[in-house]
Parts: sequence; structure tokens; C-alpha cells
Amino acid sequence: MFDVAVVGSVNLDLVATTARLPGPGETVSGTSYAEHAGGKGLNQAIAAARSGARVALVAAVGDDAAGSTLRSLAADDGVDVTAVAVLPGEATGRALITVDEHAENSIVVVAGANALLRADTVPRARVVIAQLEVPIDEVITAFRHARGTGARTVLNPAPADALPDELVRLCDIVVPNEHEADLIGGVSALLGRGVSAVVTTLGAAGVVVTESVDGVVETWSEPAVEVTPVDTTGAGDAFCGALAARLAAGDELRDAVRYAAAAGALATTVAGAVPSLPRAAAVLAIAHPR
Repeated sequence: MFDVAVVGSVNLDLVATTARLPGPGETVSGTSYAEHAGGKGLNQAIAAARSGARVALVAAVGDDAAGSTLRSLAADDGVDVTAVAVLPGEATGRALITVDEHAENSIVVVAGANALLRADTVPRARVVIAQLEVPIDEVITAFRHARGTGARTVLNPAPADALPDELVRLCDIVVPNEHEADLIGGVSALLGRGVSAVVTTLGAAGVVVTESVDGVVETWSEPAVEVTPVDTTGAGDAFCGALAARLAAGDELRDAVRYAAAAGALATTVAGAVPSLPRAAAVLAIAHPR
């Protein structure tokens, strides 16, 4: 059995840096360009592995150079890629990312092979986490399987969209940022539809958690760890992967959130998605003590 199974996207990130993000119809000059591994599924799988979890990735890539490189990169970080399908004639997903001098970003995702992901067989794991860069029906399939094997289910609803009732009923924990929380109906509505806890990330303002325990709703917060940000790309994925890893290790939600908040903060101090994902020793060194 794995600690964490991640169902999600695999992308090659094409990153341009510039003084400011362009407005509609505007061209701005870039200052640098780089290519990095990315996709929320790959990012969260590697983040969980770097936090010490045994991780399986369920994903799809094309039979191109990018797909081969990304599968190898995940495997080199200890992620099991047996369930990463290689689809003949398809292109691996791409993300076009612009980052400004304040470390803010804008992202355009081209799904490619991610749109063809099938989650008929999800490896058995203590925690199954998914996002919405892959077909939502496949996320439902994965969570239905996870619930059938006793796994805890975590949904990172990004990019945000209306969530079908069946998917919500299958979610133990939902992890949106503050904008996504509004777009998917709000925290109270999610709890009313059967979610046990909503973990809302607020960037530099920290994390707010609302959970329902035996019918009693409790809200508490975790402060942000102060760092000097360089690039916020991948910070949310660092948080989600770290959270899944610590939940799988048996942490209570408060402790898992504290660790994840530190992981997310550290991820903003390094450029790129996968390069920024921190390892457990570095996270533990800055996590707020209890």
C-alpha cells in the first residue's frame, strides 16, 4: 500500500519573467525564460514524496520527449509512475506561465494528454488527492474507488469550477485558495454538502480551516511563515502535497496544516514549480512550533 496516491496532471511549464504582467492586447518584454516540470498532479506527487511519503502518481502523458522526461523526473524523486499512461500520438500537457517582479503570476494551461486521463485503477493508498486539471468524471471514479478501500480523500479544486454533488459527497477534505472557495460555492455550502473540512489557503495571510466534527463546526487558523518570495508558482501544490503526506503519516489535521503551511511558504523562495518543492528537513526547520 502507498501512503499517497495522486490523481492529476503532468505538464511541461514554459516560464517567462517580466517586470509586470501584460494587460489585454499588450506585449511586454521578458527578462528570462526557462522550462520546468509541472502540472498539479506531478507537483503534488513530488511534494508528498519529498515530505517522506510513499507516493503513486496516476496521470497521462504523450509519447513525446516531454512525457518521457517528466516520467523519469518523477521516478527519480521516488514517485511510482507505473500508473502514468503514455498515450501514442498525443502531446504532453503544457503550462504557459508569466511571472512578474513581485512574484505574481498568470498561467494558461493546455491539457494535452491530461484530458484523456483514465482513473479506472488507482493504487491502494491511505490518502488519495486530486485536482481539476484532469476530467472531473475521472476524479469521481478515483474517489469512489478510494472510499471503497478506506482511503481519505482530498480535493484541490483548481482550476475552480462548479463541483457535482457526487464529487462533493466523496470528499473528506477540500483545499481551495480564497478565490476558489468563492467560485465553488463557499465554505458553509461545502460543509453542508458533506465535506468534513475545508482548508482555505490565503497566501501571506496564512490558512483558515473550517471543520465539522460530530455536527459541531469549528474554525481555526494557521499563520503564514514569513519568507521573502521569489516566485509563487507551485506554492499551493507544495501545500497540498505536504498536507497529504502528513495526513497519511497519521498527523492530526492541525499538525498537518502547520507543516503544509511551512512547505508552501518555502516553495515561494525558489523559482519554478518542481524546483521549489521543499524537503521535510527544511520544512520542519521553519514550521511554527505548537
